[in-house]
Amino acid sequence: MTEATAPRTNIYTKETAPAIYYQVAMPKPETHLFEVTLRLVNYSSPILNLKLPVWTPGSYLVREYAKHLQDFAAFAFDLPLSWQKISKNHWQIETCEVSEITIKYRIFANELSVRTNHLDSSHGYFNGAALFFRILGWEAEPIQVTIVPPHPEWQVTTALPPVRQKANTFCASDFDTLVDSPFEIGLHQLHHFEVLGKPHELAIWGKGNFQLQQMIADIAKIIEVEAAMFGGLPYQRYVFLLHLFAQAYGGLEHKNSCALIYQRNGFRDRDKYERFMQLVAHEFFHLWNVKRIRPKELEVFDYDQENYTSSLWFCEGTTSYYDLLIPLRAGIYDAKSFLNNLSKEIARHETTPGRKVQSLAESSFDAWIKLYRPDANSGNSQISYYLKGEMVSLLLDLLIRSRSRNQRSLDDVMLKMWHQFGRDEIGYTPEQLQSVIEFIAGIDLTDFFNSYIDKTEDLPFNEYLEPFGLQLVEEKDEEPYLGVKVNSDNGRELIKFVDANSPAQFAGIDPGDELLAIDGLRVTANGLGDRLKDYQPRDTIQVTIFHQDELRTLPVTLASPCTRKYQIKAVENPSPTQKENFAGWLGAPLTTLR
Repeated sequence: MTEATAPRTNIYTKETAPAIYYQVAMPKPETHLFEVTLRLVNYSSPILNLKLPVWTPGSYLVREYAKHLQDFAAFAFDLPLSWQKISKNHWQIETCEVSEITIKYRIFANELSVRTNHLDSSHGYFNGAALFFRILGWEAEPIQVTIVPPHPEWQVTTALPPVRQKANTFCASDFDTLVDSPFEIGLHQLHHFEVLGKPHELAIWGKGNFQLQQMIADIAKIIEVEAAMFGGLPYQRYVFLLHLFAQAYGGLEHKNSCALIYQRNGFRDRDKYERFMQLVAHEFFHLWNVKRIRPKELEVFDYDQENYTSSLWFCEGTTSYYDLLIPLRAGIYDAKSFLNNLSKEIARHETTPGRKVQSLAESSFDAWIKLYRPDANSGNSQISYYLKGEMVSLLLDLLIRSRSRNQRSLDDVMLKMWHQFGRDEIGYTPEQLQSVIEFIAGIDLTDFFNSYIDKTEDLPFNEYLEPFGLQLVEEKDEEPYLGVKVNSDNGRELIKFVDANSPAQFAGIDPGDELLAIDGLRVTANGLGDRLKDYQPRDTIQVTIFHQDELRTLPVTLASPCTRKYQIKAVENPSPTQKENFAGWLGAPLTTLR
């Protein structure tokens, strides 16, 4: 624990106790500017240090929130105070040893995501890390936040408790809690429902084709299933903030709330609706895994820089495995749908060349510079800790279940991690995480961790699926292998990705090139696969492209078809043990897949 965040002995009287008051106004929301006033009472140092976080917990990228801050000013009883900027996110004010200080500034907010701020004529949304200063030395003090809506009919929704007899005023117990409590302000729908005797709220901004009662009923099922895993709900009240937009997808977890963003018309189609429920299951699962059960490196947040950990594969990847499993247990979809979804995830993993380059531990550690900053070569050089972490979690669950005849599972790992680390919010080390998994599995997993987490060995899916009467069936493409992904973009056929060590790469084709023709005949993204079916492996074709506005025709020798599709299927003549294992894992007979 750092000096700045260490608990302090309470030596104050009511008259001398430090007090922090924020006011957030938005008088002209069309300008996208939040107007923030910070008032400090009983400040007693000649220098006041303010720092704006550079990232927000749960999203592992330095986002430089200070770039949106403008019009900074400091006052003591309306008299200006001298100040200077020490670094990109650090302001220092000379207080003249006055006890009450007022800071005013504005934050530009026109980025609609779960990690940033957005303000327009329809609503205001903000994350604490992107709006509020950390007051050095006062991080453990309570903070009051008063919202001043631009219109009287706008309402305010947040997981923070309200302050009695103060309109639109809420209290955070400390700075970490303030950062962890986003606000939605506007004309959003607000729906109240109760699960397991505790109040929940669903705030929806934006129009969409959802069926409200069905959505709430399914969310309640997810809450019940996850609560059953951990033995109850670790909060008194929980808030879901849902933003509906055009083609959007994402979520950010918080201790007592989550922010979700989803495509407004993505609810009628069954597959898209199930994907939304997976998003809900994912973010809600995080209230245990990562918000309370978290790596040692994230036990105390450093808001000024990257917080490196090699365990994000467990934080996010294991959560991703459960976001597929939880809706199955909740009855939102069946075992066949679960395995179809899982097959798609395996296909994504197996068709990512970067899985052979970057280990899972490296992917976790390098999240700050890679996952959130993809480039044209990312698929060749890295693997998502979400995706591979999900695959490794699958293997661990199957391993534990097959060794114990379904008497133990990854659920037991999560429960032990909760009791040992989560309830008291004690950070775990990679070694402690491995030890817990080994304890539940009843086996030394050194080779497993070395091969599949620390190194890049291929994941042996069939070895782990076989005890459950399942096999992973590969299906090769019909056309010979070229090694490009092409998208149509306003009438242009743009090459978005080129596989490493593919015929296209060896020929000199790059991402960003415009594909024009094969053997002199125009080709489109939609028609590329069919055109390639006219050729055989080892045939040489002439590919015409625009490369940086230069017309080129390149000879490309095609390779043998590659595998792009994977499907989990039942084995022929499964044994009684395989049938029993399958039913214990997915709660359905293996014949469901027939």
